Amino acid sequence: MAFFRSFLIAAALLSLSTGAHADIVVKDDSGAEVHLRQPAQRVIALSPHIAETLMAAGAGERLVGSVQFSDYPAAVKKVPRIGSYARLDMEAIVALKPDLVIGWQSGNTPAHIEKIRQLGIPVYLSQPNRIEDVAHDLESYGQLMGNEAGARAAAAFRARLAALRERYSNQPRLRIFYQVWKEPLMTVGNTQIISDAIRLCGGENVFGQLRQMAPTVTVEAVLAANPEVIVASGMDEARPEWLDDWRRWPQLTAVARDNLYFIPPDIIQRHTPRLLDGTEMLCRHLETARGKRPSAKGDGK
Repeated sequence: MAFFRSFLIAAALLSLSTGAHADIVVKDDSGAEVHLRQPAQRVIALSPHIAETLMAAGAGERLVGSVQFSDYPAAVKKVPRIGSYARLDMEAIVALKPDLVIGWQSGNTPAHIEKIRQLGIPVYLSQPNRIEDVAHDLESYGQLMGNEAGARAAAAFRARLAALRERYSNQPRLRIFYQVWKEPLMTVGNTQIISDAIRLCGGENVFGQLRQMAPTVTVEAVLAANPEVIVASGMDEARPEWLDDWRRWPQLTAVARDNLYFIPPDIIQRHTPRLLDGTEMLCRHLETARGKRPSAKGDGK
């Protein structure tokens, strides 16, 4: 027993003298493992949604750099900028001496991500294509920072998500056209997270068969699809005037029933915890649209 006690003491002293500690290993959204020798202290976010989610995961004090349009919560506006998500300033990134960079897989330029890795900086790639993936990122960010706030935020997110699914996912289906922009006329494809929100609310994306994240479509294709609901976002908090352009085609079911709805882009197009606010608003709009169906039973005919 005395020998065993002496062995433990010696091992502890060796650990203290060498600074030995277990690595942090977290799998990112691309499936790659990210290895850190210790919790990240200086983190750079390469998209607005990443900066916002980091703040929600209790890592705001570790955020030393972000990109243009990172504006929520207000504290993020004070964080130094390192370009835009599509045009990164590599010199600014290096000057901030990060020990972790969190990138956006489908938004950042692959060459920039590779260059950061070549500099020896660990990179975690975020690509939440499903609503549940936001909780995964919250959890992962907490692990990378060595805190429990991320896990708590993820648990709260999952609880609210489950409540929304229970309330809305079994409602009668509605065919929806989601409009991102007017010129070019853009929508969302099957793998985009907004399509997941549409499914949760009991909707069917009329362009859900398209694999692109943000495909361009034609007015003729929308008319042929004849959606029951049209939802638009735009670029800011104001309802875009072009949403009412669809009234030129009164034969559209969405127009005939006055089912033209707006959701602010920051709560539906950013892959952050606020996505549940946008999803809930979408679900309420679809409930309103169901109430306008000719059939009292809401059987979708």
